[in-house]
Parts: sequence; C-alpha cells; structure tokens
Amino acid sequence: MSEDDRAAIVEKIIKQAKRGDRASQKLIVDRIEPPRKGRAAPFPLPPIKTATDVVGALATVTAAMAAGQLSPAEAVEIAAVIETARRAIETQDVEVRLHALEERFK
Repeated sequence: MSEDDRAAIVEKIIKQAKRGDRASQKLIVDRIEPPRKGRAAPFPLPPIKTATDVVGALATVTAAMAAGQLSPAEAVEIAAVIETARRAIETQDVEVRLHALEERFK
C-alpha cells in the first residue's frame, strides 16, 4: 500500500466520521485512546510495605473473590501484582543486609 493510498483511506474514514458514521468514529477514537483492558480493583488493597503485609493483601483478594467481587482470573492477576511487590520487598531486604555485612567487614 502506498503512502497516497493510506492518506486516501484515512481521509475517507475522517469524512465518514464527520458525517456521523459510528464505525468510523469508533475507529478514530480507539486509535487516539485505545480501550482500557481490565478494570480497577473494586476494593481497596491494604498497603504492602513488608512481607507480612503480603499475607493480608492476599487474604483481601481471596475474600473478594469468594464474595464474587472478583473473578478467579482477576484474583490471579492481582495476586501477581502482590507477588511482584513481595519480591521487591525481599530484594530490598537482601540489599540492606548485604550492605550491613559489607560495612561490618571493612
């Protein structure tokens, strides 16, 4: 497809959208602001600052799934985010301990 062909197609879509063609309008809007995938968690997660907080956050997700606020797939996705937070906390803890050991043996 040539650049001229592309320009002609885009021009036609814009004209159709201006005339009220819903499909053309949706095509343009979807390119400007793509539809968001998923949804925000329908409940507040507790803060996750320590490894202990992870247990409470996972319990909150499990309870929300059991109550029907989340599908099992949504619960798995949120649990993966919580797991990422746990790994970050763990990595930070290891770094702090390593730094303390290095300072001790200087």
